[in-house]
Amino acid sequence: MRRTLAFFLVFLLLVPFTAYSKWYKGNTHTHTINSDGDSSPDAVARWYKEHRYHFVVITDHNFLTEVGCLNGLMAAEEKFLVMSGEEVTDDFTDSDDRDYAIHLNAVNLNRLVLPAGGSSVLEVLQANVDSINASGAVCHINHPNFHWSLSLEDMYRVNNYKLYELYNGHPTVNNAGGGGYLSTEALWDSLLTRGKLVYGVASDDAHSFKDLGPRYANPGRGWVWVRADKLDPGEIARALDRGDFYSSTGVTLKDIKITGKSYTVEFDQRGQTRHTVYFIGRGGKVLQTSYESPAVYRITGKERYVRARVADSNGGVAWTQPFFTSAK
Repeated sequence: MRRTLAFFLVFLLLVPFTAYSKWYKGNTHTHTINSDGDSSPDAVARWYKEHRYHFVVITDHNFLTEVGCLNGLMAAEEKFLVMSGEEVTDDFTDSDDRDYAIHLNAVNLNRLVLPAGGSSVLEVLQANVDSINASGAVCHINHPNFHWSLSLEDMYRVNNYKLYELYNGHPTVNNAGGGGYLSTEALWDSLLTRGKLVYGVASDDAHSFKDLGPRYANPGRGWVWVRADKLDPGEIARALDRGDFYSSTGVTLKDIKITGKSYTVEFDQRGQTRHTVYFIGRGGKVLQTSYESPAVYRITGKERYVRARVADSNGGVAWTQPFFTSAK
């Protein structure tokens, strides 16, 4: 009886709410000329609108770009939304003069959040998480492998955040890891295996809208599909915070359903593109592979957690969010 009750409570807390019927495509990380981007806020917003996104969050470094006028210019009910944000940009230099870049996004922000500083990487990270939370915005920790700044221990020990960048489209953020450093996906599995609930975000971190190519930080490389009641800043922010979204670099999913007994992923099959669904659990272990849509994994309760990675034959990937199958 106690085990059944514990499982039910975990289920209520950790399964994304699935009563919503609308999916909205968005980018949570982009820059304008108000920090180090090459284009105006208007041009940046127009790029995302013209490329059929539903929303974009403008996150200039330590600057809160006004978005009210942009929404006035581009008003189209339930079609496009510009959300306010900031990349809170901090750093830490240790006794060996090594510099650590500590960047966090504040999504749906109504006031500027100043970098908090601190006497260690973890202290700087925690202080900025706390400041963003105090502002009422939703926090996500950015590109942990940028300058190889954030370790597994840092990410594990920092409290009160739920989102981090699993994929960042900037060409210098080292998503794949290397040289003894974990990839961002392996880092995610390590955190989940330790019982830390973290949702993975894919984003552009776009800076360059005029110069295009693999060495530039261009738009259109990573995004989220958020399931929400309507296209509204508060609704989008709350959906991100509860993990009701998936991340993608090209794969489109039709639906994600999680119950106490199964984890189901349905993908969009188009033309000759083929898909492989990997259901992943403790330690990053592949629990099951499927080529069918819908792909269904039957939960045993022994997995620790289950998430899905959907890879297509042209290099696109989608990541769904984790469901813990046992008490942490």
